[in-house]
Amino acid sequence: MSALTLYRDEVRAEWVDYNGHLRDAFYLLLFSYAADALIDAIGLDAAERERSRRSIYTLEVHLNYLHELKQGEAVRVDCQLLAHDSKRLHVYFTLHRGDEAEPVAASEQMLLHVDTERACSAPFGAAVLARVAELAAAHAGLPRPAYAGRVIGLPRRAGTEGGPT
Repeated sequence: MSALTLYRDEVRAEWVDYNGHLRDAFYLLLFSYAADALIDAIGLDAAERERSRRSIYTLEVHLNYLHELKQGEAVRVDCQLLAHDSKRLHVYFTLHRGDEAEPVAASEQMLLHVDTERACSAPFGAAVLARVAELAAAHAGLPRPAYAGRVIGLPRRAGTEGGPT
């Protein structure tokens, strides 16, 4: 099994900065569109969200910019489900140039299932949880992604406090 391709697009003119590169915020936009596709794929499409008053909220995002993209380039976003429980999805997205294997960006995210009427977390319904479990089983044999679990910070050197200078 491989990661699940969730979204395809091309770098639009309005997404490009003064250097001719995809703006940093639009990398996250592409991952956000892929998260929407994932939500649909697990059975929480617009009709189900309306019926059940349940949705997915993003709790945390880690984003690694690996290579630049330019206007007009085709892109795709793949997803690997790293873990889940009754309310949360730990997912890893990679952004690719066209059909190339090497990612140009990676985003690790924690997503939460929410009861939108009560504004609190809620367990997945049985049908959604079954789809999540299927995806988890399909991704169980995939290797741990290169940028998963990273922590941001400056390396400590002997004799420094580690704070700003």
